[in-house]
Amino acid sequence: MKMVGAQLAVLRRAAGFTQRTLAERARVDEETIASIEQGRRPLKEDFAELLDKILDTKGVLAAALEHMPEVDLFPRWAEEFIDLEREAIALSWYENQVLPGLLQTEAYARAVLRNDVPALSEDEIELRVAARMARQKILHREDPPTASFIFSEVTLMDRLGGDQVYYEQLRRLREWAELPGITLQVMPVGRQFHAGLAGPFILLETPDYQRLAYTEAPHGSRLIANPDEVSYLERRYAMLRTQALNPEETKRLLDRLLGEREQ
Repeated sequence: MKMVGAQLAVLRRAAGFTQRTLAERARVDEETIASIEQGRRPLKEDFAELLDKILDTKGVLAAALEHMPEVDLFPRWAEEFIDLEREAIALSWYENQVLPGLLQTEAYARAVLRNDVPALSEDEIELRVAARMARQKILHREDPPTASFIFSEVTLMDRLGGDQVYYEQLRRLREWAELPGITLQVMPVGRQFHAGLAGPFILLETPDYQRLAYTEAPHGSRLIANPDEVSYLERRYAMLRTQALNPEETKRLLDRLLGEREQ
């Protein structure tokens, strides 16, 4: 993000604008321009296109945003996984506290990040939200991965961000549930047996059929390539699939939760 911000600063000066005059033309606060140039605020696609028109830069900013190095979007310790996720042919994802990032709406992701301790700045939150939304493009690839998601019913009981965010997220899940190649399953509360008590994890398969796993902690992550460890997590995931509601039962649960709002 800092790289794109620096490009904006150079292009702005070359076009003879100050931060204030550019902000006036773009009808935003001067602080918005300053924050983008300093890498503290993400440059959104539509705003990049507007700035390209104002500065007459022939789409330079929009192109820079599209090809922005992931080092500016994700923590260094997550870069390798993000690269693998982008090319994966299969994904299996289990979450027990929040919904999987690839399924989150923008508002829900923002609500999740606002619960970080210590608190993140608004600019940092927006950077992370933008990065999370960009990752979801893999589910809309021309050849999307076969994706399975299992998440705890607890994530559907919490109302992070309030009722509007909650119901928007439920509707999005219901839409995802109909996409070909995507399977959603809810792990209901009250089970006597639960294969996911050790916490969330992700399994993926690369285009050359390598099977890997990934676990994440607040200040780091672990990419697992050891076949024995990957096999252990694959067996856990297989058990979770038998314990969770099946995809049709999950759709009915989502329909019921959405219907409660209409009653």
